[in-house]
Amino acid sequence: MPSEEEIQQLRRDLLDWFDKHRRDLPWRRTRDPYAIWVSEIMLQQTRVAAVVPFYERFLERFPTFQALSEASESDLLACWAGLGYYHRARNLQKAAIQMRERGAFPATYDEILAMPGIGEYTAAAVSSIAFDLPHTAVDGNVLRVASRIFDDAADIGSAAGRKHLGRLADKLFDRSRPGAFNQAMMELGATVCLPRKPQCLVCAVAQVCASRKSGTQEQRPVKMTGVKNVQEERVVFWIAEAGRVLAWHRPVESKLMPGFWELPERTELPAASVGRRLGAFRHGITFHSYRFEVHEAAAPRDVGLCEWVAMDALATMPVSTVFRKARRVAEASRKERATARSSTASV
Repeated sequence: MPSEEEIQQLRRDLLDWFDKHRRDLPWRRTRDPYAIWVSEIMLQQTRVAAVVPFYERFLERFPTFQALSEASESDLLACWAGLGYYHRARNLQKAAIQMRERGAFPATYDEILAMPGIGEYTAAAVSSIAFDLPHTAVDGNVLRVASRIFDDAADIGSAAGRKHLGRLADKLFDRSRPGAFNQAMMELGATVCLPRKPQCLVCAVAQVCASRKSGTQEQRPVKMTGVKNVQEERVVFWIAEAGRVLAWHRPVESKLMPGFWELPERTELPAASVGRRLGAFRHGITFHSYRFEVHEAAAPRDVGLCEWVAMDALATMPVSTVFRKARRVAEASRKERATARSSTASV
């Protein structure tokens, strides 16, 4: 257990390390609470490298909460397409509408927490980074860092364990630079104090890390619970002609990705005549792992709920990630066939 003196040293060393070595990320170049809030929502369950291009495009399209509040759902979802967890985009807009009605971005922790789609972590992160308010932001990275610094064997997979480790993280928290310290803890967990094989030799706070001293750093944090990964194989149909593709639109009341366009499967087109296999791809959603095969098919006379959609319009439509991956497979197959025909003709 680190002493109070060691905790003080940790704060100084960690902030000094962060000031010198932090990654240059676009949301770290602003104090605009709207931009910081957008980044925090996007970063939920999504890797930093994947978020950066989406973040920049999103802010270019919706530079203020007023602009976001006035967006059509189709425009919003098209701009978010590819990030997944689309309820995040809808909650962003709901919160933006509330901000427009009050005339300003909320400036206190409790006001931010009251916005749709915002939990304790996001409220703490935004309030500390944008407004220098002293609230500890506790995400998975911070929980891991705290469990190692204190060499604590609490189960990070349980609510009680996370709450306990959150209290330990709060003991480390530097209230003189709340925004910087929160980011430093997350940065340490993301780049040095890694889930597997932590980089202790280059860690700025290794000298006060209890698990480093006891040699248990690779056994922390403890996670007792586990969720079995579900494997599933599916087939989607690529039915294209005259610059159009057959697709269907999820209704707004759908529980999964409402408002998005999908390629049909056997469920949507039971009478379709299935043709050549074009390829396959994998797709993961939380604890589900899918393997999709893409097949050409002939459209039946009755296409049911499906519609012909112009290929040129897809770029501005909210199409699912599965749709986009399948389209890439189909286009790659078309190019391979064209190359093969060209080679045969030249012989």
